[in-house]
Amino acid sequence: MQKVTARFEPQLSEAVKRTLASGFYINGPEQQRFERAFASYCGVRHCVGVGNGLDALTLILKAMKQLYGWDDTCEVIVPAFTFVATAEAVAAAGLTLALADIRPDAPLIDPRSAEQAITPRTRAIIPVHLYGQTCDMEPLRELARDHGLRIIEDAAQAHGAQHGGHRAGALGDAAGFSFYPGKNLGALGDGGAVTTNDEELAKRIRALANYGSQRKYEHLWPGTNSRLDELQASILSVKLPWLDTDNALRREVADYYARHITRSPEVWTLDYAPGESCVHHIFPVFCRHRDDLQHYLSRHGVQTLVHYPIPVHKQKAFAPYNALHYPQAESFAQCELSLPISPVQPLEHTRKIVELINQYTYEND
Repeated sequence: MQKVTARFEPQLSEAVKRTLASGFYINGPEQQRFERAFASYCGVRHCVGVGNGLDALTLILKAMKQLYGWDDTCEVIVPAFTFVATAEAVAAAGLTLALADIRPDAPLIDPRSAEQAITPRTRAIIPVHLYGQTCDMEPLRELARDHGLRIIEDAAQAHGAQHGGHRAGALGDAAGFSFYPGKNLGALGDGGAVTTNDEELAKRIRALANYGSQRKYEHLWPGTNSRLDELQASILSVKLPWLDTDNALRREVADYYARHITRSPEVWTLDYAPGESCVHHIFPVFCRHRDDLQHYLSRHGVQTLVHYPIPVHKQKAFAPYNALHYPQAESFAQCELSLPISPVQPLEHTRKIVELINQYTYEND
């Protein structure tokens, strides 16, 4: 992370000094500057900076619940394989969670499974652009049109990814982003944003994030405190112009992995379409003996992570769903291992990882 951040000096330090000298630390010109820039980058009319990615999704759902008259029994469909924040946002908004399986070839919501999850109480679908790969939006839009549903993108891992010539953040009714430090566009602390073309929705989200207030000491709705502070906004403004370049560097690492890792019964990778549909926030490989492979790589000095070992429907936090079965989500959770990937990753490091994986053999003692 230090190497990633050091590339932006001295601009980062200058931005921090400028913010400190301004006297604005909340709801100031840095936030407004970044919101305009990020809205333009995503190709939407509105961006609302908030405290983090979970808040972004929660505030979208709360605002829609108020504006469209949803009640607590209204359902929101979420993929069973995702970071738990996607499902937690539904619960935090006081709505009912519904789940769908993912595709057999990618960790993305399966439109056929989503269609099977639709009931008369369904109001929205949250496609998650997991690992930086955009979902197949056309069948989801068709479902939304046919059933009168809203589409809310979870774009927390997809900064800059494109689908059909449009960026993530402009593919549905609204989108939630996270600027957690490890993201493709990361702050130096927590941060998040909502993007949308819906002016009324953007206004309601901004009010809800500010204690339900549009004017000081006048509170129209029960709200919360979730704001993108000036320091983080100034940092993001420095890093945003580099995002496309960084994503291209990530693609180079991912392409090397995909082309050189031997596809065998032991270890395999996903198939990625050429172009900018994926920004490779995470590069996963899959192995039926995932834990053994992880220990093997660790012994050779390669740090890896698992995203994510427990699907949503098996989490204790969602106990009423524990008996459900989503086979693709469960399979991905058992086999996935995330390799190192970053825009500053040396080629020799990538080569070493590939060589180790290609030499790996599971030995059942």
